[in-house]
Amino acid sequence: MEIVIVSIVAFLTALLTFFSGFGLGTLLAPVLMLFFPIDVAIALTGIVHFFNNMFKLILVGKNVNKEVFIRFGIPAILFAFIGAYVLLQIPNMQPLFSYEFIGKTFAVYPLKLTIAILILFFASMDIVPYFSKLQFDKNKLPIGGALSGFFGGLAGTQGALRSAFLIRSGLSKEAFIGTTVVISSLVDFTRLSVYATRIMNLNLNENLPLLICATLSAMTGAFIGNKLLKKITINFLKITVAIFLIIIGIALGLGWI
Repeated sequence: MEIVIVSIVAFLTALLTFFSGFGLGTLLAPVLMLFFPIDVAIALTGIVHFFNNMFKLILVGKNVNKEVFIRFGIPAILFAFIGAYVLLQIPNMQPLFSYEFIGKTFAVYPLKLTIAILILFFASMDIVPYFSKLQFDKNKLPIGGALSGFFGGLAGTQGALRSAFLIRSGLSKEAFIGTTVVISSLVDFTRLSVYATRIMNLNLNENLPLLICATLSAMTGAFIGNKLLKKITINFLKITVAIFLIIIGIALGLGWI
C-alpha cells in the first residue's frame, strides 16, 4: 500500500512543483516519514529528488539562462556550503515555543521563523498589487543567490528562496524553469555527494521497489508538466510560485517542516 500512496504523491508533487521550481522534497518527505524512520525517509526523498532533477535537466536544461546561472547559481552553491558550515558551529538552539496539534508536538525555532517571514514577504509581492510589477535587476542576482544559498544551507529552504528571486528576474517561463533545474541539480549533486556514505549505511536495497516506483512516478509528473509548459503563462507561473511560497512559509513558521 505504501508503494501506491508514495508513487501517487510523487507524481502529483512532481507535476505541481515542475512549475514552481521547488517543493518536491518538502512535500514528499513528510509522506515517506509516515512509513519509514526519519533518516530512511530523508535518504529516499533525496534520491527521488536527484533522479527527478536529472530527468528534468534532460527535458529543459537547454533553456538555462547562462548569465543568470553564473550571477545567481554560483553564489547560491558557494553560500550553501557556508550556511551548512555555520549550522554545524551553532549550538542546539532552543525553540521559541512548542504546541500540541493533532496529537503531535511541534516546535517553532527562531531561525526557521525568520526564514518563514522572509518567504512570506516574497510571496506577498505576487499578491499585493503595489509589488506586482517589481523585478530584481541582474546586479542584484549575486545577492539573491548568496541569500538563498546561505539560508538553504542553514535550514534547507534554498529552493523556495531561489524561486522567489528568480521569478522576479525578468526570465521567460522556459528560462526560469530551465535555470532553476540546473541550479537545483548542482545543489542535489553536491548534497548527495556529502550524504553518500550515510545513504550507503542505511541499506536501502529492501526499499528498492518503492524507490523505483516513486522515481518513475516523479519523472512522469515532470514529463507531463513539460508538455503543459507551452499552455501556461508567466503570470500563472508567478501565482504558482506565490502559492507554494505561502504554503512553505506557513508550514516552516509553524514548525511543521
